[in-house]
Amino acid sequence: MSNKFSNQNLKAPFRLNNIPQNSQWLSGEGAGSWFHLTASQGNYLITRYSPMGKIECGGIFEITNHILFDHKRIYEFTYLSHCKSVTLLQDDKIIVMTRISTF
Repeated sequence: MSNKFSNQNLKAPFRLNNIPQNSQWLSGEGAGSWFHLTASQGNYLITRYSPMGKIECGGIFEITNHILFDHKRIYEFTYLSHCKSVTLLQDDKIIVMTRISTF
């Protein structure tokens, strides 16, 4: 993944067993998190894990910018992504999801 915002990003650490297999590492300067997405009844369950496998936050998210997204196809988490909103990139399109509830 190419990051336009930083040239000192952390490389993905070893993914611990309690972090789901298909989670994606999103790096930043001095920090980073694993993100996991699962489709559920028209929305998406997204969990963010620390490098050490601790759940930092999670919830049910919905697409807020009306871009079509297919979770079965290749995508990547990108910036800006945090506990209230995540941004995905698929087919050169930016998909923004906003948390509508926590779990």
